Amino acid sequence: MKTRLALAALLTLSAAGAGCAYNEALGRNQLLLTDNAALTTQATAAWNEMLRTQTVSTDRAQLERVRRVGGRLVQAAGLANRTWDYAVFVETSPNAFVLPSGHIGVTTGLLNLVKNDDQLAAVIGHEIGHVVASHAAERQSSQALTGLGLQVASGVAGSRGQQVGQWGGLAAQFGLLLPYSRQHELEADRLGVDYMASAGWKPSEAVALWRLMSSQRQSQLPQIASTHPSDQTRIDALNAYIAQRYPG
Repeated sequence: MKTRLALAALLTLSAAGAGCAYNEALGRNQLLLTDNAALTTQATAAWNEMLRTQTVSTDRAQLERVRRVGGRLVQAAGLANRTWDYAVFVETSPNAFVLPSGHIGVTTGLLNLVKNDDQLAAVIGHEIGHVVASHAAERQSSQALTGLGLQVASGVAGSRGQQVGQWGGLAAQFGLLLPYSRQHELEADRLGVDYMASAGWKPSEAVALWRLMSSQRQSQLPQIASTHPSDQTRIDALNAYIAQRYPG
């Protein structure tokens, strides 16, 4: 049994090593069994589905605002070598997303919430940060590798396979995947601030934004059970980063 488990671990580690890549924007290695290019087809399909099923705002001023802010951030992030499409979705929940296929969506709820373009830039810049950091690809790769490891471990465990799978799933969720996602969020925050500053907006408004978002929340999951950092963790990290990189 020990030999078979060791072999399973070796196979999983070999798959991880084969997909290791250095991301200059993050200054660290990533596990990438796929990449943003491979996700483009999925992202385009998701965008087209949203356009088909969601209500898209016809307010030209709203769309032009998103294009103006998004365009400057795309330029600052070095992603202007592709065509970008923008849309404003009629939705009360404040949200935004940027897809690696070159699509940026913002909800009317977010446009109604932010106090200025600097805060809108903080949100869009954060989402662009996820693309530059290849977070979607890294997340998908981590999930695929975790699933592979659990399948192999369950197979070699014989009659205890189901129990291994259940406990392994919990361990993966709370010990690997969720903290990893929180790391992604904090990385995207830092990249978003850099793009804001490069495009001419005030980095301090990123902190103001998250304080505003925090005041709107009805309740929060404990950080250990959430894929996002707590608002206070995020605010503290942003304050520290801005003070170090953009003093004064």
